[in-house]
Amino acid sequence: MSTVKSKKLQVGTDATSSNNFTIYQPASPDGTLRIGVGNADSPTEVGRFDSNGLNKLGTASGSAPSYSARAWVNFNGVGTPSIRESGNVSSIVDTGVGIYTVNFTTAMPDADYVMSGHSGNVTGTTGTGRSQQRNGTWTASTAYFRNVLTNTQAPYDDSYIGLIFIR
Repeated sequence: MSTVKSKKLQVGTDATSSNNFTIYQPASPDGTLRIGVGNADSPTEVGRFDSNGLNKLGTASGSAPSYSARAWVNFNGVGTPSIRESGNVSSIVDTGVGIYTVNFTTAMPDADYVMSGHSGNVTGTTGTGRSQQRNGTWTASTAYFRNVLTNTQAPYDDSYIGLIFIR
């Protein structure tokens, strides 16, 4: 077996094209693998990997690590839940008025993820504030939550509920 050592590997044939990708090590090696676009001599970084995996997304600025949503869902919560669009969500189960179970297609690493959401009317103006609250014990593959009216804390079915899960 042979080993090829290089500080840069360009994928693409035009030295000045933004269609090229370059896998490279920075001038001062820091244990990261970087991916850039453009000229191999001065690529624009779009991603960075270290020993923990991906730690910088191309849309992020600054040196703090970036974290992506592991799952997201946009669904109608009135009657039988109906998923409009989703990523890594296999189903939504209605367990009572404004009370739902989210099942992930691929489980999270553990139950220590976070959820953020918003809800309201799918058309028109939503006149009363809403909040999405954890409801029960989460697992790596299932999250339980309540969608409530903020003025009464009463669970409420909404025609638009959007959630993201980050870990």
